Amino acid sequence: MIEVKNVSKGFGEKQILKNVSHRFEKGKVNLIIGGSGSGKTVLVKCMVGLFEVDSGRIEYDGRNFSEMNFKERKPIRQEIGMLFQGSALFDSMTVEQNVMFPLTMLSDLSQQEKTDRVNFCLQRVNLPSSHKLFPAEISGGMKKRVAIARAIAMNPKYLFCDEPNSGLDPKTSIVIDELIMEITEEFQMTTIINTHDMNSVITMGDNILFIHKGEKWWSGNEQEILKSGNPEVDEFIFASKIMQHLRK
Repeated sequence: MIEVKNVSKGFGEKQILKNVSHRFEKGKVNLIIGGSGSGKTVLVKCMVGLFEVDSGRIEYDGRNFSEMNFKERKPIRQEIGMLFQGSALFDSMTVEQNVMFPLTMLSDLSQQEKTDRVNFCLQRVNLPSSHKLFPAEISGGMKKRVAIARAIAMNPKYLFCDEPNSGLDPKTSIVIDELIMEITEEFQMTTIINTHDMNSVITMGDNILFIHKGEKWWSGNEQEILKSGNPEVDEFIFASKIMQHLRK
């Protein structure tokens, strides 16, 4: 579980986050949504320590991340998996090398143990025979699955995903959503997804945080959001024709 408590963040005279509090639950897919410039990306960067909060605190299972120095944060960072927008694989490395990268950088496992872990992760994302391929040789959906395998290589407690369906066709997006839901439940991770994809929101939004102009504007689940009664939430989620049809 991750708790954000009364977090505020600004840059110069511009206030981006304003006293935001929210609980991100273990074993659930937690979504952060909001319009461009709402502050959701800044919130995620504060949560992983790329930005420091001006006030408030970030807690990882009761551990005050905000008060820790760089060295003190290392154990928590080792418990975090990251799935980047666009996958962010290393083009010069094979699939196997990409997945093994965090294990080489952050673990003390033997070579055989690292190989076994890579095999397990690739098997888990349904890519058992892709070890020697390079990113240029695989599809966008396969790249995303490799990125998920890399993100879970360290067996993280917390998984952060930035627009996981960006650039994917609708069918592949569904596959990725289902995979994220499965591994979240299977490994009882606290998964946080920053997304604009409304299909993902209504499919796997166990716990949704809507940010508007830097403030926590609404929270609930995928069923409640369709009947939120909040004008700003409605304007955001019913912007597409597909969502307008669901509203009817």
